[in-house]
Amino acid sequence: MSRKLLIAGGFSVALVAAACGGSAVPPSAGATSSAVAGSPAAAAPKVQLTGAGSSFDAPLFSKVFKGFQDKTGIRVNYQSIGSGGGVEQLTKKTVDFGASDFPLNDEQTKAAEAAGGPVVHVPVTMGAVSIGYNLPIDGLKLDGPTLSGIYLGTIKKWDDPAIAALNPGVKLPSTAVAVVHRSDGSGTTFIFTSYLSAVSPDWKSKIGASGSVNWPVGIGAKGSEGVSGQVTNTPGAIGYFELAYAKQNNIKSAVMKNAAGKFVEPSVQGAADAGAGAAANMPSDLKAVFVNAPGDTSYPISGFSWIVVFQKQADKVKGQELVDMLSYVTTAGQQGVDALYYAPLPKAVQDLDAKAIKTITIGQ
Repeated sequence: MSRKLLIAGGFSVALVAAACGGSAVPPSAGATSSAVAGSPAAAAPKVQLTGAGSSFDAPLFSKVFKGFQDKTGIRVNYQSIGSGGGVEQLTKKTVDFGASDFPLNDEQTKAAEAAGGPVVHVPVTMGAVSIGYNLPIDGLKLDGPTLSGIYLGTIKKWDDPAIAALNPGVKLPSTAVAVVHRSDGSGTTFIFTSYLSAVSPDWKSKIGASGSVNWPVGIGAKGSEGVSGQVTNTPGAIGYFELAYAKQNNIKSAVMKNAAGKFVEPSVQGAADAGAGAAANMPSDLKAVFVNAPGDTSYPISGFSWIVVFQKQADKVKGQELVDMLSYVTTAGQQGVDALYYAPLPKAVQDLDAKAIKTITIGQ
């Protein structure tokens, strides 16, 4: 598959059926989902699975869902509408799964449970949130307090003393800082604001960490597609989005100071290093957040992304295909994702995913 990503407004994945041989996926236990792709149960009439949510995941899903279709013939239609929209669509039961870069909070969990019962969080990838900027300067260095000041509106010019102190010898322009943020409910916003809350008491007390916040300053744009587009087209702009959007659109990324005091570029390895601790200490519900992680090489604005599904699947055919899709995404689908600037899930997380997937019941 070409590495050129479909990063544009209203990103969607609508794959054309092309059935091939089945591939093995981890079986489930007991009365839960036990068939594997290629088994008699999986050979039942195929239906299209539908999902919506995270734009952070959209480039990844373009590759992975195509691979799943090639293996099984099962089509997956995914709409990149933001994590908040994905959670809402799941709760309304208009999609088979939601994709989110934030775990559901208590209110969202209660709403989902009222609609369809308990939900299961399945981590499907790890990635870095790039701080993209539009200046004629390479390798701009920023730290948490300075980035917080920019988004709080207290740092208004690029030659502000706080930025200059982090970039000695660099001639910074007096250009006004054009802040760009998400206008929709967003898991990328959750990761970003979780980081700012971790490094800035001022941000934590005034704004906090959430998928949707009351921004003090800036221009809103929909999706990572919209934010990266605004940064590309606005001199002096700064914004946040998954690393793939920065790489594929040739947007410069800030070098961030991490918890160890080291300046680290956003990268697959930096996200993987940041997530290593989370992988070793995952909570039972798999809702791990690991911003500002320790380690010299950890990139500080990194996080998991999840597919969220109802634990009880009434439709036998669709339920089994959903389980097969989750199993594929979290195992074979992890191969080659680093080429799209995502960090493959550690084996320990894949094993925990398999246990979570086994709790999904079908036709009961």
